[in-house]
Amino acid sequence: MDGERPVIVQNDHSILLETGGPAYEEARDALVPFAELVKAPDYVHTYRLTPLSLWNAASAGHTSGQVLADLARLSRFPVPDVVRHTIEEQMARYGRLRLVREGGGLLLVADDAALLDEALADEGARAFLGERTAAGVRVTPEGRGRVKQELTRLGWPVEDVAGYVQGDPLEVALRDVTQEGAPFGLRDYQARAIDAFWQDGADRGGAGVVVLPCGAGKTVVGLGALARVGQSTLIVTTGDLAARQWEREVLDKTTLAPYEVCELSGRRKELGPVTITTYQLLTHRKKGAERYDGMERVAGRRWGLVIYDEVHLLPAPVFRLACEVQATRRLGLTATLVREDGRATDVFSLIGPKRYDVPWKVLEQRGWIAQAECAEVRVPLPEAQRREYATTPQREKFRVASASTAKLDVLLALLARHAAEPVLVIGTYLEQLEHVAQLTGAPLVTGKTPLRERERHAGAFRRGELKLLLLSSVGNYALDLPEASVLVQVSGLFGSRQEEAQRLGRVLRPKQDGRAARFYTLVTDGTVEAEFAMNRQRFLAEQGYRYAIVDAAGVLAGTA
Repeated sequence: MDGERPVIVQNDHSILLETGGPAYEEARDALVPFAELVKAPDYVHTYRLTPLSLWNAASAGHTSGQVLADLARLSRFPVPDVVRHTIEEQMARYGRLRLVREGGGLLLVADDAALLDEALADEGARAFLGERTAAGVRVTPEGRGRVKQELTRLGWPVEDVAGYVQGDPLEVALRDVTQEGAPFGLRDYQARAIDAFWQDGADRGGAGVVVLPCGAGKTVVGLGALARVGQSTLIVTTGDLAARQWEREVLDKTTLAPYEVCELSGRRKELGPVTITTYQLLTHRKKGAERYDGMERVAGRRWGLVIYDEVHLLPAPVFRLACEVQATRRLGLTATLVREDGRATDVFSLIGPKRYDVPWKVLEQRGWIAQAECAEVRVPLPEAQRREYATTPQREKFRVASASTAKLDVLLALLARHAAEPVLVIGTYLEQLEHVAQLTGAPLVTGKTPLRERERHAGAFRRGELKLLLLSSVGNYALDLPEASVLVQVSGLFGSRQEEAQRLGRVLRPKQDGRAARFYTLVTDGTVEAEFAMNRQRFLAEQGYRYAIVDAAGVLAGTA
């Protein structure tokens, strides 16, 4: 490729980007707003144009003319006509249907009456549409989210400029010095993320998703948004431990007093100016009940902002809550918008468009997250387990392969190699982890571990009193263990790219001595686990991470 023009746009809507030339960084930054990264090996990265990526770009204020001008400037060859047409057609779709406020109600308007006819003809959207007037079609207040959901499904993403309700005012600012006495300020990319979320703060701003890698300070972005909005805020997290950590961060880095920060959880049932709750509590309901108790509790308060932590995990019932609070500003935080259930368009329509994204490797190069070395250790099945595996029903083969006892010797060898470093071992199968706990004497944290005990083990690990901690899948999220430098994954959840990214994120906080993080995945060779591992690694490969393939024999011999 011509180093001055490192991009090739192909007829299949893929975009190739050469990484070695002087224009690489400029081209990468130009592609991020409107193209999705598909894979990022060493020399040529592949992006793809999709309707969703182009709608995200349009929602952020980019025009098709700007996109085409960037591609023409950076591309070695002319942009194919079919790609040019797709960019113009898809980006023009965003905003042709708009939700506006009229006379205290909601109105769906269009630049072409035929689009309103199409909306009314769709069974899914029609249930939430009312009278047609000369100006447009009335929308029921409770239908604001569902109409956007249904019309996005039809390929007509709605621009919602109906504005937001004002929550109860809240006097809050970010501190210059934390409560613990450390200097504090927003990093440049965190400030840009907050600005992108807020935009003009009225019609277009105040709803959307910020994508940052684990360890890059997504929580701080949430706190910055809270301070920018200055209204009562609901924060929804992945669990009680995450809720506790959010509470600590709010009190440490903002001017809010303890009485202003409440928790709606299994431990406490309080509502206040800032309320922190969990997805589990919101989706809990009594057997046979139609409504969710937690949602009923939070629905009665005038929130000015709802923050969805780890928004890519949003459970289906919480999409219902997101539908119901469309008049409220919404911020989603995540390391990856990958959803294995294909509901990324629901995140777009109900939480908001992607407002800010930055490649993992960019932050690594700047020192904001640790460098990471990834290795997949291939472990052969012992002869006795090979026979068991061969005769196991297909649906059970993954469990048999993942929990192979042959992994234990390899794990012990890795733990001996990194005995002086803080190490996390994480897995999916409790029986396997309990066996590891017996062999090593290390504490094991699972979903059944009491919160106080979890915090005790995490505190000991942070202080360096504990060098090895074992975690079930509960450790995928919200464990504040910044000094962890090695993670060994002994088993995972099938082919989940989300989980692979989150687990690497446990060790991506920058280390005081500048050392790289190490991420080992133990995979049983020649089994379905190895096949699923390829899919798990795909997201991280897309971010530019390489997996060294290591033979178990080399680990045991100390040569690999």
